[in-house]
Amino acid sequence: MILNSHRFAALLVVIVLASCQSKKTPVQANNRNMGPMVVDGFLVTPQTISDKIEVPGSLMPAEETQIRTEVSGRVVRLNVQEGTTVNQGELLVKLFDQDLQANLKKLQVQLEIANKNEERLRELLSINGISQQDYDLSKLNVENLKADIESVQIAISKTEIRAPYRGRVGLRNVSLGTYLSPTEIITTIRQVEQLKLEFAVPEKYAKDVRAGSKVVFRVDGGNRDHIASVIATESGVDQTTRTLRIRALVTSNHTELVPGIFAKVFLQLGNSTNAMLIPTQAVLPQIRNKQVILLRKDSAFFTTVETGIRDSVYVQILNGIKPGDTVVTTGLMAIRPNAKIKIGSLSRYQSK
Repeated sequence: MILNSHRFAALLVVIVLASCQSKKTPVQANNRNMGPMVVDGFLVTPQTISDKIEVPGSLMPAEETQIRTEVSGRVVRLNVQEGTTVNQGELLVKLFDQDLQANLKKLQVQLEIANKNEERLRELLSINGISQQDYDLSKLNVENLKADIESVQIAISKTEIRAPYRGRVGLRNVSLGTYLSPTEIITTIRQVEQLKLEFAVPEKYAKDVRAGSKVVFRVDGGNRDHIASVIATESGVDQTTRTLRIRALVTSNHTELVPGIFAKVFLQLGNSTNAMLIPTQAVLPQIRNKQVILLRKDSAFFTTVETGIRDSVYVQILNGIKPGDTVVTTGLMAIRPNAKIKIGSLSRYQSK
């Protein structure tokens, strides 16, 4: 009986020792396997970048004028051939002016008589045959008639509607014999040999667009790029749309460029020659800010950053990192502050 008790006690000791050994072994194994976490890194180097944006625009003729008459009258001559090109000063419409012409002839006859009378009185004045006052009155009459003739000639010129510049005539809205008033539009003339491109950019890019800047655009339905040069910008940002209107002169000349057509304008703005770019997946979004993990000696260092321009691969960091830093790009969710890490693969910026 005593022997059995000794055997039982020995068996119990063996079981306890085995249990302790089984609990101790995994801990010792973990202690042996623990080490710095291996992650991928990205070396920060300064790069030259620009923000590529696309904005809508429209083509406009260099000049566009609605042709109207200054005075009311009946159309007696119509020289508006739709779709044709006219030269500057070419007569487009002539209104009835026979009454003005008759008045002009009468005044011209009166002026001729007044001139002869003024000559006779000048001769008499030279021999003191008349007073200076009488001569001055005859001279005044001549000047008044000249002024009246000039006034009638101006009235006659208003019955002639001429092309203000060389351009293409649009569709006409009047016919021969129509009685016109100044409110009616006869036709529209456009200077289409030179086109303008009008578009707007967000206010944050207002400082980046200057006269002389080149822009690339493509018209709706077109299959090629065209170039335009900025000639002017609006004096201020539109308070409603928060955009800046820009007008550019089109340097291309192609049949697909038609006034009024929609255009897509491609711009490269916000140029920076010292930009720091990192992969987009390296940024950790937080509730109030954004963070990235940097390698500091052999530990993970969390830093708050401010982001800028981004695309599908890289994002610009405005504050929070500096050239030469190594940014962790993998295992971000498993890393804790000051955790030991080791860079297994280091990459750099690659332009697309």
